[in-house]
Amino acid sequence: MERREEQPGAAGAGAAPALDFTVENVEKALHQLYYDPNIENKNLAQKWLMQAQVSPQAWHFSWQLLQPDKVPEIQYFGASALHIKISRYWSDIPTDQYESLKAQLFTQITRFASGSKIVLTRLCVALASLALSMMPDAWPCAVADMVRLFQAEDSPVDSQGRCLALLELLTVLPEEFQTSRLPQYRKSLVRTSLAVECGAVFPLLEQLLQQPSSPSCVRQKVLKCFSSWVQLEVPLQDCEALIQAAFAALQDSELFDSSVEAIVNAISQPDAQRYVNTLLKLIPLVLGLQDQLRQAVQNGDMETSHGICRIAVALGENHSRALLDQVEHWQSFLALVNMIMFCTGIPGHFPVNETTSSLTLTFWYTLQDDILSFEAEKQAVYQQVYRPVYFQLVDVLLHKAQFPSDEEYGFWSSDEKEQFRIYRVDISDTLMYVYEMLGAELLSNLYDKLGRLLTSSEEPYSWQHTEALLYGFQSIAETIDVNYSDVVPGLIGLIPRISISNVQLADTVMFTIGALSEWLADHPVMINSVLPLVLHALGNPELSISSVSTLKKICRECKYDLPPYAANIVAVSQDVLMKQIHKTSQCMWLMQALGFLLSALQVEEILKNLHSLISPYIQQLEKLAEEIPNPSNKLAIVHILGLLSNLFTTLDVSHHEDDHEGPELRKLPVPQGPNPVVVVLQQVFQLIQKVLSKWLNDAQVVEAVCAIFEKSVKTLLDDFAPMVPQLCEMLGRMYSTIPQASALDLTRQLVHIFAHEPAHFPPIEALFLLVTSVTLTLFQQGSEAEARFVLM
Repeated sequence: MERREEQPGAAGAGAAPALDFTVENVEKALHQLYYDPNIENKNLAQKWLMQAQVSPQAWHFSWQLLQPDKVPEIQYFGASALHIKISRYWSDIPTDQYESLKAQLFTQITRFASGSKIVLTRLCVALASLALSMMPDAWPCAVADMVRLFQAEDSPVDSQGRCLALLELLTVLPEEFQTSRLPQYRKSLVRTSLAVECGAVFPLLEQLLQQPSSPSCVRQKVLKCFSSWVQLEVPLQDCEALIQAAFAALQDSELFDSSVEAIVNAISQPDAQRYVNTLLKLIPLVLGLQDQLRQAVQNGDMETSHGICRIAVALGENHSRALLDQVEHWQSFLALVNMIMFCTGIPGHFPVNETTSSLTLTFWYTLQDDILSFEAEKQAVYQQVYRPVYFQLVDVLLHKAQFPSDEEYGFWSSDEKEQFRIYRVDISDTLMYVYEMLGAELLSNLYDKLGRLLTSSEEPYSWQHTEALLYGFQSIAETIDVNYSDVVPGLIGLIPRISISNVQLADTVMFTIGALSEWLADHPVMINSVLPLVLHALGNPELSISSVSTLKKICRECKYDLPPYAANIVAVSQDVLMKQIHKTSQCMWLMQALGFLLSALQVEEILKNLHSLISPYIQQLEKLAEEIPNPSNKLAIVHILGLLSNLFTTLDVSHHEDDHEGPELRKLPVPQGPNPVVVVLQQVFQLIQKVLSKWLNDAQVVEAVCAIFEKSVKTLLDDFAPMVPQLCEMLGRMYSTIPQASALDLTRQLVHIFAHEPAHFPPIEALFLLVTSVTLTLFQQGSEAEARFVLM
């Protein structure tokens, strides 16, 4: 650097004098930033350059960096520094220098019109920032002046270069406004001024776009400029001519993307719905794209079909209410809806050979909401028109939800499979929503189709078609009360007839049965039709999630009707648990299912099943408790403790969870004598203490132990009482030795449930005082961080 170090970055490390920010030093720092292989030097250079950009010297060196003999990287830095100074430090510029600064920027932009495009854009952004700061008082006709100056014939730059420079300037102006730091009151004034100034922009854009002699690069820039201006909420009626020109430009492949963006931005303005007459004029323009759309689909041109679909959806989704209100134009809007339907049902499998159909799903929500929001008379008219459309939509969506052939699906990447899964979830949500409009007739429709498919000998069997119909039924049954549907008995009867030779179909059969578990609770005679399918599926690891979750739902909803099947359910479950077919989370779900199931049995039966179920795990835990602690046996211990926790979470012989449903639903008398869970806990208490003695310093094991008792307390409530004294004593020893958060949580549960009962005051009070004393001691000893951790 001048008069100092050679490395420009070094100046940034200390309090460098302002004189260091010279042209030469900036150029050295830029060279260091771009070409020095040392990352630390690059970082120092970047930090120094950021200081240089905001320094007073930036006004001087910026212009010099723009000289023709400099490389584009240096020129770009100079232009960026000018923009930063103008946009962030406008108040530092004397008012008498506004005009010279403006003139200098115009000169530089004119010069770079035939130079580096990235530098030109940066200079345009700087002039746009200056214009926004001067409007409307100091430069009332900024945009008109820009247009006039760049159209001057005496410019040294050729007309196309001047035109492109002007379009770049006009494009960045609205963009700079959107991100500017103008105060709110100024922003409102400038927005109003720009809305007026669009009168100087749009005629020019129309002329350039419609002129046959305009080169493609100019017309492309015109469309981008228009797209930028419409985001200032320009009245839609002022955009009519340009929108029509943009529609015409869709036929030019080079202009297609820019045209789509411009049209979509124009149509999607929030204010556009006020201009209904203009919207009505747009419908024929959109409908006129149908041949181009069909041709694109036929040729596999996904880019074109995607763009045209975006336009149709933008018009339909943003303005369905306004267009539905125009009752006399119902046929043209219906034609638009049918065009969007074509986009929804576009051939191919999403996302592999089509990416368009997903764009349309929100439209169907919006249209339905708008129809159902009308007053009764108008709604009835539109229901008559659109119910057939929505039945068609269901057929289209279920077709789109179908899996490809096994061979084709095998070639899909994991990412494609995941996108397809999410897409099917979106379809499921849409079907659930459509039920609100179509009602019970929709379920009948699905059932009739499934019945014909499974009983017809005329058409070849398609597991994909069967799976999709079931998926549709499941989508609705998961969230809608289908208990009063007259087609569910028939569906339950059809399910065993399904030839299941495919994992995807089997999964959907399971989930469908799970979705109907509440119905099965009201119609227990049908349980035997589907329970064997679920138990058979438990043995297939590929059906792990669907089979286990379905069994859990059945055991929860139908538990009072399951005693005849209990022995079989326990035996099958025990077998798959021992064979370790399922992952940890599914094993936990399975234990919860068994907890629900056992809750409905007589106490003797519960104890008998519990002994059979958990004895192997208790034996394994006894063996593990003798071993020297290591990561392998820790995982096994935590797994076993987790199984017990999840079993005790749902094993509720007093049926506390049914209390809110009213006594008439309590189908079993409250058992007398000790609670089976308490009996088991008392039997394994010493073993758990032995495990704790070896693992007391391991938070994960301690947490797993505490979880057994915490979940049991939450489920059993007062029935847990016999365990209170010994558990309080164990908790006190645990917390005194090594305080841990899980022990605190369990203490809180005990206090919450039993502190109001005098019989339990002594052990609860002693534990509470001990925990309080230990925690206060931690604070007093200065272990605040540890105490905070414990109290979290």
